[in-house]
Amino acid sequence: QVQLVESGGGLVQPGESLRLSCAASSSIIGLNLMGWYRQAPGKERELVAHITRAGITNVADSVKGRFTISRDNAKNTVYLQMNSLKPEDTAVYYCKGSTMLRDYWGKGTLVTVSS
Repeated sequence: QVQLVESGGGLVQPGESLRLSCAASSSIIGLNLMGWYRQAPGKERELVAHITRAGITNVADSVKGRFTISRDNAKNTVYLQMNSLKPEDTAVYYCKGSTMLRDYWGKGTLVTVSS
């Protein structure tokens, strides 16, 4: 059983940056894939970015060039660096870890981009 806890959300102005962290309660080496998802009010949850155990990343077109995902296996933590934030990036951001058998989700952290 792995527990994931997100942090780093908050209120920022357009153009500013935030770094989200997802801390796991145990080693993330066993998690084949880790990702960040987001859900805006009235919308479905969508993939933002994911990273494999080998460090291969995939980023959604809507955030490509602005968001970067990384993982620190020694710290059991995955990060999402978000630059040039836009109002449309406002959402609850969730961390997900996946093994071959199941998925683990965090409870989310709210990011609000507003002037």
